[in-house]
Amino acid sequence: MSRIYPSKLKENIFTANPTFLRALLVLVLTLVFQISMAQSLSDIQNLKVDNLTDAQIEQLITRARTEGISPTQIDALARERGMPATEALKLRNRINNLLSGSSANTTGSVNSFQGRSTSGAEEDFLFDSLRKSDPYYDLTPTQKKIFGYKLFHNRELDFSPSLNLPTPSSYIIGSGDQLLIDIYGASQQSYDLTVNPEGTIFIPNLGPVQVGGASIEAARSRLKSSLGRIISGLNGSNPSSFLEIRLGNIRSIKVSMVGELTKPGTYTLPSFATVFNGLFAAGGPNENGAFRNVQVYRDSRLVASVDIYEFLSKGDQSANINLQDNDVIIVPPVQARVEIIGPVRREGLFEVKQGEYLSDLYVYTGGFTSLAYRDRVTIRRIENNQRKVIDVPSEQFNQFALMDGDEILIGEALERFSNRVQVTGSVNRPGEFSINEGNLTVKGLIEKAEGLRPEAFTNRATLYRTSSDLTLAAESLDLQGILDGTAEDIVLKNEDLLFIPSRYDIQEEFYVKVSGEVNFPGTYPFAKDMTVGDLILRSGGLLRSATNSSIEIARRVRDSNSGKIADIKTLSIDPNLNLTEEEKSLPLEPFDHVFIRRSPGYEEEQLVTLKGEVLYPGDFAISGANERISDVIKRAGGLSNFAYPKGASLIRRTVYYKGPTAEELKEKVLREIRNNLDPEMTRKQNEAEELLYDRIDNKLNQKELDRLKKEQEQARQQLFQNLSVLDSLSSDSTLVKMRLNERDFVGIDLESIMKNPGSEEDLILMEGDVIQVPKELQTVRMIGEVLLPTTTRFIQNQSLKKYISKAGGFTEKARRSKTYVVYANGDAKRTHSFLGLKFYPQLEPGAEIIVPLKPERQGLSAAGWIGLASSLATLGILVDRLIQ
Repeated sequence: MSRIYPSKLKENIFTANPTFLRALLVLVLTLVFQISMAQSLSDIQNLKVDNLTDAQIEQLITRARTEGISPTQIDALARERGMPATEALKLRNRINNLLSGSSANTTGSVNSFQGRSTSGAEEDFLFDSLRKSDPYYDLTPTQKKIFGYKLFHNRELDFSPSLNLPTPSSYIIGSGDQLLIDIYGASQQSYDLTVNPEGTIFIPNLGPVQVGGASIEAARSRLKSSLGRIISGLNGSNPSSFLEIRLGNIRSIKVSMVGELTKPGTYTLPSFATVFNGLFAAGGPNENGAFRNVQVYRDSRLVASVDIYEFLSKGDQSANINLQDNDVIIVPPVQARVEIIGPVRREGLFEVKQGEYLSDLYVYTGGFTSLAYRDRVTIRRIENNQRKVIDVPSEQFNQFALMDGDEILIGEALERFSNRVQVTGSVNRPGEFSINEGNLTVKGLIEKAEGLRPEAFTNRATLYRTSSDLTLAAESLDLQGILDGTAEDIVLKNEDLLFIPSRYDIQEEFYVKVSGEVNFPGTYPFAKDMTVGDLILRSGGLLRSATNSSIEIARRVRDSNSGKIADIKTLSIDPNLNLTEEEKSLPLEPFDHVFIRRSPGYEEEQLVTLKGEVLYPGDFAISGANERISDVIKRAGGLSNFAYPKGASLIRRTVYYKGPTAEELKEKVLREIRNNLDPEMTRKQNEAEELLYDRIDNKLNQKELDRLKKEQEQARQQLFQNLSVLDSLSSDSTLVKMRLNERDFVGIDLESIMKNPGSEEDLILMEGDVIQVPKELQTVRMIGEVLLPTTTRFIQNQSLKKYISKAGGFTEKARRSKTYVVYANGDAKRTHSFLGLKFYPQLEPGAEIIVPLKPERQGLSAAGWIGLASSLATLGILVDRLIQ
């Protein structure tokens, strides 16, 4: 048996089972990630927040969430483990800015996201959207501030060299290049040759030619001279054949990227690659790398020094040379870097060279913004191991040399105006105006504002002035006098504000009200010389039920000493609303309330309903105020042969009946008219019907809008309504239900009514009454506390107890003495007791026997027994003392 070595065993496992290898790799990566995140939470107190990228903050939040820690608790955890308060505050701001979708470098207080928990799915969605929207999601706030740093981290930017370019004449040929040589003219020949490692190409029938290290232009001359020996007409002053050389496949070169780079190393690049291509492949300079002194060494000699700022600010790529094989690019540490803070086009950290001044730096910042204070800047500098502040006036910007670590603070212009006056209120053009044009007065300012509005209150205006100590002062003006020239005009000063009120701003809004028999009662705006007829027209006109006489006007009384509350005036108007002298002589005044009364002789129809065994059941209109039950039954043709008068009942509305209101009934009528006029459901309409349909449709739409607004207002009020006990009956739901019942049964004796019309039993009818006359009933029903609630056949003269027996008898919880009977007409009779004997009510067809439940008796509690014993003891003591 052959021996298997351990190395061979591992090789066999991995080659025979690639799935095992992939699973092992995933497991290792997962463990590494968990260990790193666990380490980040355990050492959270040592974190430097400014050095964390948004991606690392995201990982911190994700790790905390898996351990049951909300994002808002991370900074508290960090403080408990010893993180300084300033770093904890930075961490909290970074977390909240990230969760709220803000940029990571946004400063300020903790936003409204603080204290609100976010689910894992919401956070993942938020992080994913941030990654997509921010191309610099993986950079720290410090890295984002470094000018030029984003250039090599922008995913939308690609420095890959284009290979679809004409062969440059200065291109240096090297080993591996494919040269395509074309000869045309009198002689035709093509060569496809590759440069060997010795730098030569082998031409058939000619031999090797050295081209390595030569430019395309030099190689063209060398090949032309060599090929001229075998191809006639290629050389000479008047050639007949011509030669062109171009590159085929581009070779690769290796370039070493060292120094302060994000990803230093040796990179394989196309031979067309430039310095920027190499820097982009290596991730660009890191936080400590120099952007203005990128050095390119070739054969141990410095061949170029690249200033990236020149490319960013001026597009200058003169130093961006093509790289060659084995070139070395070195990014040295930054020597001097300053920070600009304030209103410039581009804030951040900027690298400066030796001999550069403050004015040179503004080329890279984009200059001042419009809000900047340009006369002086403040420099914070560390010098002689301590900090100091230097004020640099604008005339020294070209002379002030910068040092490493300088902070340049740009101030902002003052929020003050030097030549502004304002006018507000009732002018045609309110706003701001300048006072540069000589002495501007109040009258001149009004002219600039294109005059007063018609409703301007000219008796008085107010000029608000800013005192020298920035306190507010007010000066009253006679505006009408200034405009007429009878009062002295006022010369305005800087920051004066002229306020001209409107007459409507200083008075109560005038209105009038109308109530009663009009189509749209309510409150309407007051108009001068308005009469009662005008208000009636405004409110939709009189209803049919309205009277044109005895119209009352309630007018406010201003004399409070008289004790009079309202001045009542009465008038009559023309029924056709023609203007009369009486109406004209009594115009309305502000706040008048007009009452339109109902006509005394106007009555709307009132309906009662007959159901059951009458010849003509249905709805009947009450003909008179004293119409009775017998009258309407006679109008219905009398009782049928199958009627059971004893079982007849009357259902009558109670005071709690909530039927449709007059407005709802009116709307119902309008809807019926509209439906009958609908052209989609009926015949074609003439012009009058079309106008009527449109008019009614508009009214119904307006009613629908008003109803919607009312429902919204009721819903809003219900949210804040304080639920309270209505009255003492609220605790008894049964009593409340009975009390608020909208309809009640009224027991009637129809046999007696029909025999004696007009008697006391023959009730006067009311609107909504429902008279039910059933067929002859032949059953009796037993419900309540019986063993078998059921319905049985009625037997003449059979006692109540026998009917109870047919239901199985009473239950143990039955309250026998309170058994009662409800008859078919709604009357009820209870059981009577006399000398221990029970007298049960007589039964009739259709009756219901109801056996109620005994009330539950609760035994005396321990506290009750103690109270009873105490009372008895006290009574005993009192009796004993009385005896003594």
